[in-house]
Amino acid sequence: MCGRFTNKAEREQIEKEFKLTVDNSVTGKPRFNIAPSQMIDAVLNRESETILTELKWGFIPSWAKDTSSVKALINARAETLAEKPSFRDAFRKRRCIIPASGFYEWQKARGGKQPYYFFLKEKPVFGFAGLFENRIDKETGEILETCTIITTEANEVLKPVHDRMPVILKADDYELWLDEKIKDEAALGKLLVPYPADKMSSHAVSKSINIPDLDSAELITPLNSL
Repeated sequence: MCGRFTNKAEREQIEKEFKLTVDNSVTGKPRFNIAPSQMIDAVLNRESETILTELKWGFIPSWAKDTSSVKALINARAETLAEKPSFRDAFRKRRCIIPASGFYEWQKARGGKQPYYFFLKEKPVFGFAGLFENRIDKETGEILETCTIITTEANEVLKPVHDRMPVILKADDYELWLDEKIKDEAALGKLLVPYPADKMSSHAVSKSINIPDLDSAELITPLNSL
């Protein structure tokens, strides 16, 4: 799964990586402990524009009658997107990319789970494959936009720690993933594979990452350097 991640990239790096034409996000600052239920940056296509906006992390299906009684889905398994009622329609029509600089996973160990930080060796920002959903609150009339991060089987870097990893899209695949005209589930599914292990690295980090209110660069410092 993917339950925490970072986005410490400069705005210019995000704009260049995803070829943005519109920036509607107000976040604009490095984040080192992004957690479910928070507002996060997301790239999507709207009216032929590639925009950066903010979505709430925790997907609420369009058919849910009451958001308070439905569990927000922070991850979606790549293998079952086309089958699951929660994600099937969004997979075909509402795909997004979630900018990130790295992510955390936890390894079972004596004394509690040990967190590790995973990142790409040569890219300061990359994109998770995601899905988003829009729904209108019947009581308030507010539009609630939520999203989920797609996961796939772990590559060789992740396997010692966890059996799943977020789908990291290759830059050449951004345009295809965001293209609302593309409905071919087989073609889209080919993008949802483990990222090449030789392009990734990781290190153990402090268990301070478990405290949601903490958000500083020290959280990604290698444990043996603290």
